[in-house]
Amino acid sequence: MRYTGPKVRLSRRAGTPLTRKAVSYFEKRPYPPGEHGRRVRRSSSDYAVRQAEKQKLRWYYDLSEKQLARVYESARKRSGRTGEEMIAELEMRLVSVVLRSGLAPSIYAARQYVNHGHITVDGQKVDIPSFQVKPGQIVSVREKSKKLVPFVEAAEGVHADERTAGYLAVSHSDLRVAVVDRPSREQVPIPFDEQLVVEYYAR
Repeated sequence: MRYTGPKVRLSRRAGTPLTRKAVSYFEKRPYPPGEHGRRVRRSSSDYAVRQAEKQKLRWYYDLSEKQLARVYESARKRSGRTGEEMIAELEMRLVSVVLRSGLAPSIYAARQYVNHGHITVDGQKVDIPSFQVKPGQIVSVREKSKKLVPFVEAAEGVHADERTAGYLAVSHSDLRVAVVDRPSREQVPIPFDEQLVVEYYAR
């Protein structure tokens, strides 16, 4: 089941900002939520550390437990390093491409845009957030959706990162993204240790 509660609270539980909005809140309260959040906690077991890293990755990409487990199983069957293959597969989800390209301010907004039919792949509407985009495909905003406020802002680059992901060719003014290549781990700016997640599932 996916988490649907307050997103800033989730970042504080994770111990790291999971969204852009959470960054400023997290700087003010860099400790877990709740009345006991400020207390120093005992060191965690190896299992707890791996489980916590798995939870961070799941929350960051807004996945259910079953979805992340399926990503692990799929990545395990590939020839590359399992952790890196997991990240690449997660980044190639349509919802992740929409976020990473600056068409949406958060993974939650990106999911909503896809679910509501605002996004196309190679000119065809796709409303499945987990849809796997392939190198060479074009992701864009539907013509009739371009005048909506969120996409007018996206066209102005409001939601864009300082640096565009190297595996994407983005034209914000056209609300168009070309997927150039499958991402390498170095191109994905997430502050997690995917090897711990692999170890969690391989236990």
